[in-house]
Amino acid sequence: MTAPAIRVLVVDDDAAARALHGRSIDEVPGFRLVGSAATGEAAVARARDGVDLVLLDMRLPDISGVEVLHRLRTLGAQGLDVLVISSSQDQVTVRQALAAHVVGYLVKPFTQDVLRRRLDTYREERRARAEADRDRALSQSDIDRLLGAGSVRVPERTSPGSLPKGLAEVTLDRVRESLDPVSFASAAEVATACGLSRATAQRYLEHLVATGVLDLAHRYGARGRPRILYRLAPPPPD
Repeated sequence: MTAPAIRVLVVDDDAAARALHGRSIDEVPGFRLVGSAATGEAAVARARDGVDLVLLDMRLPDISGVEVLHRLRTLGAQGLDVLVISSSQDQVTVRQALAAHVVGYLVKPFTQDVLRRRLDTYREERRARAEADRDRALSQSDIDRLLGAGSVRVPERTSPGSLPKGLAEVTLDRVRESLDPVSFASAAEVATACGLSRATAQRYLEHLVATGVLDLAHRYGARGRPRILYRLAPPPPD
């Protein structure tokens, strides 16, 4: 059975940007543009009507994108994700957005091809999460707790022989292909190369290190704080 289209809301105070992003969404299979908003208040109100993914600019004329993120999280909507599309690059804004567990952070200006690739990645990651949820078994205590809560929410558990929850093969391949066996790269550099948030890239890198695909190194800067760097592990000797 074909999965329902991912419903997308575009939030940007620039009408031309809203129209451009909307056309890109329509061009990517599996997505459907359900609305747009020019202000943060309008975005929060529209998200209440049923949205799966919000493309959110952080610079809005009424309330900040960070405040929008906070209000969206307080809605408690299941399955609502946010992909930031913004020119804001200051550390405070970026860190606050990543702390809200956004699925990505694209810095303007970016090409529509970059956006379409990021949407492709998100679709596969969302599918992987859904499949992991369907396959996950519940313990008796989980069932008792759900009966008491009156709602069904599957607890986290990694299925044997599969990727950890929330990781997708297509994204794993992209992260692996962004690295080579000679040059080291940081998680931030990998995130930029793959169009991911740093937190998402970090999860994939940690999995690749744990499975022996990547080597990890620490480099110390002038302040004595280590940077964690990654590269492809050399092949085993014959």
